Amino acid sequence: MAGVFHATTARPRLLPVLVCLSPATRKLRLTCPAATTMDGASASAPDAKKTTTVFVAGSTGKTGKRVVEKLLERGFGVVAGTTDVGRARGSLPQDPNLQLVRADVTEGADKLVEAVRGVDAVICATGFRRSFDPFAPWKVDNLGTVSLVEACRKAGVTRFILVSSILVNGAAMGQLLNPAYIVLNLFGLVLVAKLQAEKYIRGSGINYTIVRPGGLTEQPPTGSIVIEPEDTLYEGSISRDQVAEVAVEALLCPEESSYKVMEIVTRADAPNRPLKDMFASIKQK
Repeated sequence: MAGVFHATTARPRLLPVLVCLSPATRKLRLTCPAATTMDGASASAPDAKKTTTVFVAGSTGKTGKRVVEKLLERGFGVVAGTTDVGRARGSLPQDPNLQLVRADVTEGADKLVEAVRGVDAVICATGFRRSFDPFAPWKVDNLGTVSLVEACRKAGVTRFILVSSILVNGAAMGQLLNPAYIVLNLFGLVLVAKLQAEKYIRGSGINYTIVRPGGLTEQPPTGSIVIEPEDTLYEGSISRDQVAEVAVEALLCPEESSYKVMEIVTRADAPNRPLKDMFASIKQK
């Protein structure tokens, strides 16, 4: 389950670029390669050139790190937000297209504005760490996400991808007694916090895609990705590598993925379909 929060493909050739570390001049001119699923099915990405630099919140987390790696493989410039720049240097790739910045979503929107200024899009893969603070999930998974959205609005960033979780709306789905729903909410009502953040995003006016993965696994991908509409899935798992792939591909397919909530798991017997086609099959609400 995507509750404790926080197939490989050949590495594409990166185009030669100059990385500017000034927040006002972060945009890079890149031609991104065509988007593919984790199993290699191709999907065209005519709008990829419009998004060239991406801020990743939670960049040193288990999912966020994979998002950073996937973005770099695709030729994006990445601004990695982290609460510990020193730790990030040791855990993230050494890449000329990667810039590290200190960014703590719990410190409010005003302190996040400069971190996101000049980027084209934000991928939020944050998640609270277990601690003695019972309000940590609320501070990170709700208020922290809200602050990041507000920072985007102030900085003029118009594209926002959120990695959330299936079962966030478990109460409305009749899943109050689902063991996963019960266990995850024992940690400071984390699913409730995530749902409140989702509601804020959807009412903010920002161009969003909300990705709700099932149980997150550390193993390499097995099976094909399945994408369903919101409040559909209540069980299933997915590799963090595949979650990162879906989040990045959503940037490459804005027409098919914007203003949508998608739930994702993998199934061994599912057909291998291009993510772009699956994005298009989900209706906006």
